[in-house]
Formats: sequence, C-alpha cells, structure tokens
Amino acid sequence: MSSSAAIEVSNLGKVYDSVEAVKNLSLTVQHGEIFGLLGPNGAGKSTTLRILITTLNPTTGTATILGHDVVKEADTVRRLIGYVAQERAIDRFLTGREHLLLFAELYHIPKQEALSRIASLLKLVNLEDDADRVAKGYSGGMKRKLDIACGLLPHPKILFLDEPTLGLDVQSRLNIWEHIRQLQQQGITIVITTNYLDEADQLCDRIAIIDRGEIRAMGSPKDLKASLGGDGVWLTLSDATPEILNQLTTALQGLPFVRAIRPRENGLDIRVDGPEKALPSIMETTNTIAGCRLDGIEYHRPRLDDVFVAHTGRSLKDEPPASTET
Repeated sequence: MSSSAAIEVSNLGKVYDSVEAVKNLSLTVQHGEIFGLLGPNGAGKSTTLRILITTLNPTTGTATILGHDVVKEADTVRRLIGYVAQERAIDRFLTGREHLLLFAELYHIPKQEALSRIASLLKLVNLEDDADRVAKGYSGGMKRKLDIACGLLPHPKILFLDEPTLGLDVQSRLNIWEHIRQLQQQGITIVITTNYLDEADQLCDRIAIIDRGEIRAMGSPKDLKASLGGDGVWLTLSDATPEILNQLTTALQGLPFVRAIRPRENGLDIRVDGPEKALPSIMETTNTIAGCRLDGIEYHRPRLDDVFVAHTGRSLKDEPPASTET
C-alpha cells in the first residue's frame, strides 16, 4: 500500500439480484483530501460508501481503509472511521447534547472523555447555544451539524458523508461546507457522495464521476474541466432533426476555432477557443442550413456538468431530484 493512500479500492463490484450496482470500480483516496463521489441517484455512490464503511460486502474486488481490509478486518476499520448517513437519525424529543451522550455510550467512550469531546464538538459545529434545546426545534442545517458532530465522536481518521447537504437551503449548505473544510484542516480525510455539481466543484480536491455503477472520469474539478478543451457553446434548435443536426455539424466542423462538437437534446454542444469570433460565425453558419431554426444559444466556461455530459451523454441537471427532508 502506498504511504500516501488512506483508501484503496480495486476492481470493486456489487450485484443485487443479477443487477450490477457497482462495476469494476477502482480508486485511491489520499491522506487529508476531500474526495467526492459525484453522480445521479442510483449511480452506485451509496453502495460504494456502504462497502467502505463495512455495512455491505462486495461481490467482487477489494477495498482497504488505512491498510485494513473492509471485509476481513471490519472491526478494525470501524474503529478508524466516522459515518454520517443520508437519512438523519435524529430523535426529535432529545436535546442535541443528549444525542451526543447517547452516541458516546454506543461508542463505549468513558464519561469524562465523552463530556470533553462533546463540548469541543458543539463548539466546532456552532451548536453550543442550542445544545440543550430539543431537536424538534432545530432547522435542517442544525440537524445536519448535529449529525456531523455524532459522526466525529469516535475521533475518526476518515469521515464518510453521504449527501451531506441534501435538502438544505443555500446558507445552510455553505455553513456545512465551511465545517467540512475545518475538519480537513484538522487532518481528517473526508469522502462525500453528492449529486450537487457546485458542491463537488467548490469542496472536493478530487472527484470520481460515477454513472450506472462505473467510474466515467476522475481527477480534480479544475483538471476535469480543462480536459474538455475549450469553452462551451450550447445551441438549441426548434426542429432538431437528425438530418439537420448532421448538416449543421458538418458545416461547423470547418470553422477553425471549433474544437469538438457533440449532440445534445434538441441541439449541439460545441467546444470553441473563445467567444469573440466563435459566436458570430456559429450563428451565421446556422442560418445557412435550410430548415435550421435557432431557438437559443448559450456560451459558458467549462463546467462540471459539461464534464458529466461528455462522459455519460446526458446532463446531471436533467436527473430527477433526490428526496429531501422538510
């Protein structure tokens, strides 16, 4: 095992009733980084996470946490990790402090040590003033902070967060991001699953884009966006027939600043060197194609959604939203 690797996964697979939820997945997570598993609902993110936290055995392949096999050394692995589930395990009739005391007992943490840890964690997640309020009066963001505090109680070296900001308002999401960054500064390795593009882009050092159980691309958000090669121009046509799209693609491929063209729903995704000459020429070329009626044009710098489209053929934004908690 590499000295810099906190997690190593090799050829991991999981089959449920002949359905492959995870297929031949391999990745490495370095010490101290925030690593994201990005993909739509049902992509295999949570299944992968459950294997890594030892609650689910893989069908094929291996995974190690700090050198310990997640199947053969499950008890050791559990002492090294913390986990915050997507579904919140909050008892609405307990206070925040009572929740932490209950989890401390489950982790068999001595009483005085538990009290000291709880005081530090409440300060870390800014719940000191609300620690003795019953949880039913907490906002969604406060409940998520309490979840994170519970996951940190055993002093984990690696923290797994399953959809950490699912269903939260914008300000609560930003607050949670800040807390996650603070944990990284303390030396904790963090693995998160998310289907929020901005979360992966702003928070993660590296991400693996997962779709239909397979890793489609992996790297830093910056490198993945740079790999697209150019800025994006999205054309939307009012009558995007295959014949018209083929004619337009052929015509646009002759322009010197066009790097790549991919079909998208009702139009084309075009990679260009820059907007100054590209946009006027693209519009002029479109107007020369008989029956080609331009419904809209959008220019943007490379985005993670463009990366997702390039590697999966569809937009993550078009996926149905995950369920949220009110």
